[in-house]
Amino acid sequence: MVANVVQLTESKKHIQYTGRILEEQRLAFRRNPMPSATERKENLKRLKRVLLKNESRILDAIDRDFSCRSRDETLIAEVMPSIQGINYALKHLDGWMKPSRRSVSVLFQPASNKVHYQPLGVVGIIVPWNYPIFLAVGPLVAALAAGNRVMVKMSEFTPHTSALFKELIESTFPQDLVAVINGEADVAADFSSRPFDHLLFTGSTSVGKLVMRAAAEHLTPVTLELGGKSPAIVSSDVPMPDAAQRIAFGKAINAGQTCVAPDYVLCPTDRIQAFVDEFRTQFAEMYPNLRDNEDYTAIINERQYERLQSYLDDARSKGAEIIEINPAQENMKDGTRKMPVHLILKATGDMKVLQDEIFGPILPVVSYNGIEEAITYINDRPRPLSLYYFGYERDMQDYVIAQTHSGGMCINDTLMHVAQDDLPFGGIGASGMGSYHGKEGFLTFSHARAVFSKQRFNSGKFVYAPHGTAMHKMVYKMFIR
Repeated sequence: MVANVVQLTESKKHIQYTGRILEEQRLAFRRNPMPSATERKENLKRLKRVLLKNESRILDAIDRDFSCRSRDETLIAEVMPSIQGINYALKHLDGWMKPSRRSVSVLFQPASNKVHYQPLGVVGIIVPWNYPIFLAVGPLVAALAAGNRVMVKMSEFTPHTSALFKELIESTFPQDLVAVINGEADVAADFSSRPFDHLLFTGSTSVGKLVMRAAAEHLTPVTLELGGKSPAIVSSDVPMPDAAQRIAFGKAINAGQTCVAPDYVLCPTDRIQAFVDEFRTQFAEMYPNLRDNEDYTAIINERQYERLQSYLDDARSKGAEIIEINPAQENMKDGTRKMPVHLILKATGDMKVLQDEIFGPILPVVSYNGIEEAITYINDRPRPLSLYYFGYERDMQDYVIAQTHSGGMCINDTLMHVAQDDLPFGGIGASGMGSYHGKEGFLTFSHARAVFSKQRFNSGKFVYAPHGTAMHKMVYKMFIR
């Protein structure tokens, strides 16, 4: 009872703080609605410096939140792409900010058309727990590059990382420029209902619907980075070691707790055993043991661990064949939240592993006969965040690209499209809406303002009233018919 009262009191404080900071940032934006390129670059450089200076603290905090998070994975998947994203924005910001010239019809000459890219105002960012630094810094970089003020709601499931990020941001920026909000789910719900000028949410599809519904109250535009069941297609002729190795990497990093992790594999019926054997071999080379292996990440908390175990129980009870990939045959049941990868064979549509986004080290392998069957299987389901195709025949690669839809795609790889600074990242349909990263991030957090400009000579007068003159008839003949 006492704990509940304390939590309610803390939540109230966070909610009040959210309202106060939002108002402060709105006023600050009105005082400086178009920050210069120099200001924006300096903000990005300050963010880069604080991240690099506190790299070891970031690694430690994330490791504590997961109970074991590979430090190298954090460097590779969080710190490195965050810094690279900043460097890319610094290099290209001047070009992004320049107004773009557009053509003017002869009818309206002499005049000019330009699109000016203006900051939106105050941007809200809601961060998930699986990559708490990268998924905070990525949109923050885009929003600052576009000249906005930013409020970041961190996840309650990564308390050490969230507290550290708040400390680092507060030591780097005034709170009327960037502020971090922490707190439980009720604080996040309040955050999503605030009248931001843009709101970016990364998380599950079910919560994304709630965020969009709350944002609609104020007509707040949203970018939703959701998830879904991202398939990996193994072709009939790709060398199996190539496909299995890259799929194993994509599934094992962060123990599958990645929104773009391969969620299931579509494999030719006559190649399934070869895939299982090669996956086992490739995984064992990367992770010869699991329990005390600092390279292999644990499941974030008990709730997520139990959810994943329930998926295995459900599949097992409905007749699936479950293959545990545990190279050293260790006891993984007691005293650890580390979980081996489990391949699921003979999965059926009534099993949760083929219904829900898995978000963990479970990988169903679905058989197909002919690429058309595989594509039909994908297209019969909600559009995924990512799609992976393994096969070296160019015509078949083009065919899969043309016949499917997904937020992003890799050919003969997994995950790596997310790390490309010059590619947009985002979902489609149930996997999200809108995109960011690189220039697309700048555009997402900017208003493209159309400006038509003319000077002393006014060609428009030739169509002013009174109508029906010879000049009107000539203009109509020349430009309309």
